[in-house]
Amino acid sequence: MILRDPVHGLVAFEGDEERLALALLDTREVQRLRRVRQLGLTSLVFPGAEHSRFAHAVGAAHVMSRLQQRIALVMHELPIEQRLDAERARDAFAAALLHDLGHGPFSHLFEEVVPDARPHEDWTVTMILDPSTEVHAALRSVDREMPSRVADLITGRHELPWLASTISSVLDVDRCDYLLRDSHMTGVRYGIYDLDWLLRALTFGEITSAEGERRAVLAIEGRKGLPPIEGFFLARHFMYQQVYHHKATRAAESLVRAILKRIRTVVREGSRAVGSLPVALRRAALGDAPALGDYLELDDAVLSTALASCEKDEDATLADLARRFRNRVLPKTVPLPDQPGDEPLWNEAHARASEVASRRGLDPELYVWLDVADDVPYRDEGPDEGLWVVLRHHAPQRLGDLSFALEKLRNQRIVRARLCFAPELRDDIVAAIEPVLARAS
Repeated sequence: MILRDPVHGLVAFEGDEERLALALLDTREVQRLRRVRQLGLTSLVFPGAEHSRFAHAVGAAHVMSRLQQRIALVMHELPIEQRLDAERARDAFAAALLHDLGHGPFSHLFEEVVPDARPHEDWTVTMILDPSTEVHAALRSVDREMPSRVADLITGRHELPWLASTISSVLDVDRCDYLLRDSHMTGVRYGIYDLDWLLRALTFGEITSAEGERRAVLAIEGRKGLPPIEGFFLARHFMYQQVYHHKATRAAESLVRAILKRIRTVVREGSRAVGSLPVALRRAALGDAPALGDYLELDDAVLSTALASCEKDEDATLADLARRFRNRVLPKTVPLPDQPGDEPLWNEAHARASEVASRRGLDPELYVWLDVADDVPYRDEGPDEGLWVVLRHHAPQRLGDLSFALEKLRNQRIVRARLCFAPELRDDIVAAIEPVLARAS
C-alpha cells in the first residue's frame, strides 16, 4: 500500500503492515475519522486546518513504522523477552493507527462539555474490544487475542512499558505526527522539528522504576540527540501558545459550550424536540450515557447540522447562540494577568463582566466566560515520566538535567487566562474590569 501524504511524502505499508492496514482502514469505525477534524474549531481561525483524524491516524502509523525500523537496530541491548517480535510489531502498528478511534466531534471539545462524558480513550478501547464493531472483527481475523493486546497498549498496561510509551507518553508517535501535520495544515512554522534526526537519536537505557525494579526505556542517545529532542518539545510549546490555545479558537469553543449547555437546559425542561439532535447528544443532554452505536453516528458534520437546526428553535437564546456560531460572530476576548496569585483577579473580573451582561439582558452564564488554557510543555515528575539520555560510560540521566531549555520548561504550568464575552458587551466590560486589571501583580 502506497499513499501520498502532505507531511511525510511517500507513505508505504508493506508486508504485515499492508495486510493489517488494509483490514483496518476499511472498517466503519476508522472511516468515521474522515469526518472528524483533527483540530476541531481551529479552521475558524486558520482556514487550512481542515485535516481529519483519519489523515493523522495514517501519519501516526507511518511514524510507528519508521520507529520500529530504528528499534530493530538498537534492541540487541535488550533481553530477548523484551525485544520487539513480529506479533508485538503488528500490535503496536495497529495501536498507532487506532489510537484516536474514539474521538468525538469538534476534537476534545465534545467530551469537555457533556457532563460525565466518557473520555475518548475509553471509547477507543470500547470500540476495539466490542465484538459488534468491524474494527474488532478485523483485529480478531489476524489473531483472536489481538484486540485485547492492542487495547493494553493504548491504555499503557502492556507487558512492555517501553512499547506502550510509543503510543502515549511525552514522546510518542501521536505527537510526532500531529505537531508536523498541524503546523503544515495551519500554515505556521512553529511545529516543525527534525523527525529524521530524532528517530535516529533513539536508543535504549535501563532505569529503576517507581517500584524499585530495573526496566528498559526508550532514551536519547548521547548529546547529539539533544538538539532534535529540544526542538520537538519547543515546537510543542509554541504550537500550544500560538495555535491550540489561540484566543479566537478558545472563544469559539466557549460559544459552542454555551450552545450545548442551553440545549441541555431546554431538553431537560420540556418534552418538545430541539432542532435535529442526534440520539447520542439528546441522551447526553438528559444525563444518560450514549450507546456505542449512537456514539458512532456522531461526527463534525452531524453535530454542525444539529447546531444549525437550533437557529430556528423557539427558545430565543438558543437560536441566537446558534446563529452566532454559524455566522462566525465569535466572542471577543480580553487577556487577564497570569502570574501566580492572580486567580482572585480573574474571578473578580469575571463577576464584573457578568454584571454587565445581566444589565444588558443577557444570561451571563451563556454570554460571558472565564477561559483558562494551560499546558505543561515537558512533564518529568517521577521515575516513570519524562525522558532519559544515555551517555557513554555513564548511567542514564534525566533529559531535563542535561538540557538547559527543558530544565526551564519541565513541570512548568503555562497558563493563559482570558475573559470571553459577546461582542456587543466589549466597551462596557473593558471599562468595568479596568480597575481590576490595574491591580495586577
